[in-house]
Amino acid sequence: MIKLNFNLQTTKFEMMKQISLSWCKASFVFVLFFFVQSSFAQNESAGNADVLEVKAQQGSDGSWRFTVTVEHPDTGWEDYANGWDVVLPSGEVVKPNAGEEFTRTLWHPHVGEQPFTRSQGGVEIPDGVSEVTVRAHDSKDGFGGREQVVQL
Repeated sequence: MIKLNFNLQTTKFEMMKQISLSWCKASFVFVLFFFVQSSFAQNESAGNADVLEVKAQQGSDGSWRFTVTVEHPDTGWEDYANGWDVVLPSGEVVKPNAGEEFTRTLWHPHVGEQPFTRSQGGVEIPDGVSEVTVRAHDSKDGFGGREQVVQL
C-alpha cells in the first residue's frame, strides 16, 4: 500500500512530488507484475514431450541405433509428439534421412500408448563425439520437454 503524508504545512510542490513518487512506484509494480506473468505464459506454451529413456548402440558399420522412450499427453492430430532428434554438442541435428524434419519422425498420435518407444538406426555420429542430447518435439508447442544426455 502506498501512503501519502499531507498536512497543513505541506507545499503544493511537496504534494506533487509525493504523488509522482507514488505513481512511479505503482507503475514499477505493474511493469514487474506484467513481466512475471509474461514469463509464466511463455513457459506454459513450451513443448512438453519428454524423453524418458535412451539406449544407444553402435553397429558393426560404425553407425548408431537410438531407442528412445517418449511421453507426451497426446490428444490427437492437433497435439501429439511428432518427432525426436539426436543433437551433437555443436547444436547440429543428426538425421539419417536428410529430407526428414527430425532424426526420427513420428507419423501419428499415440493417445492410448503412453509412454511409447521407437528406434532409429543409421545415425552417423562424427568421430570424437562422446555424448549427444536427445530431445522430443510436439506438433503444437515444439521443443521444450525433458531431454536426455547420452554418453556414447
